[in-house]
Amino acid sequence: MNKNNSSSKSFIKIIYFDEESASDYLDIAAGGKETSGSEKIKERTNDTHGKVESNLAAKLSWLPFFGASANVNMDAEISAAGRSVIRKTLSNTILTDYLEKATKDKQVAKLEDIHVVAKEGSMAYMKMFTPYMIMLNMKDLPIDLAKMDEVLTAAKGYYELIGSSLKSDKKCILRFNISAFRNNYGLTDLGRMHLVFHGIAVGKTTEQALEMQAEMKNEYKESPITAADILDENNSPKDHKLDVYDIILAGVKTKNIEEKQDGK
Repeated sequence: MNKNNSSSKSFIKIIYFDEESASDYLDIAAGGKETSGSEKIKERTNDTHGKVESNLAAKLSWLPFFGASANVNMDAEISAAGRSVIRKTLSNTILTDYLEKATKDKQVAKLEDIHVVAKEGSMAYMKMFTPYMIMLNMKDLPIDLAKMDEVLTAAKGYYELIGSSLKSDKKCILRFNISAFRNNYGLTDLGRMHLVFHGIAVGKTTEQALEMQAEMKNEYKESPITAADILDENNSPKDHKLDVYDIILAGVKTKNIEEKQDGK
């Protein structure tokens, strides 16, 4: 599993970005020695707010209906548009500041050349497929699939996927904040793309601990290592613990696209 700390390759598309985690990271990196990263970002974007509303008002002032009688509604629309621009500017500024800091930080793991899948029987596996199952309209099922999808969304904020190296037999577990996907991407898209992941190592767990039954009971116990496990040619017991990473960012880099096109 390649952990590349080089900042020479630029991201061309961002699939997933956990802004809250990135903002916390910038604050922690500042260490209280200077104005926090998030505060600096807010200062920059607040300066933009008035300019955005003024520019929009100037562009719309020539319209015949933009008069005294329409000022209230139009001002509300301009304010809403301004807030939308500010939110986008804030998001992009956090992303830029995060990349500048994180690409040089060895504590942020850069995980490349891995393929991610959901473990069958896990909550992530169910979350990936319940939307499609709802469309099938299987009335004979004893459960309400629409309700099940809602419950999964409400009950669990982070979903784990298994990451397997494309160049070795190493595995790890990647945790994703379900609300941090961008541009309408989701869990199912991650396995179809050649991505680079930024993550923070937060602990270890086993593949079996990801199963829905184990999570709901919260009483998963490791099985003892048997002689068969020791003699297994892969030397990998079924309860072998894997590193767990909380993912902050996932995206496509220019180099990844070039390699795919060249068939490397």
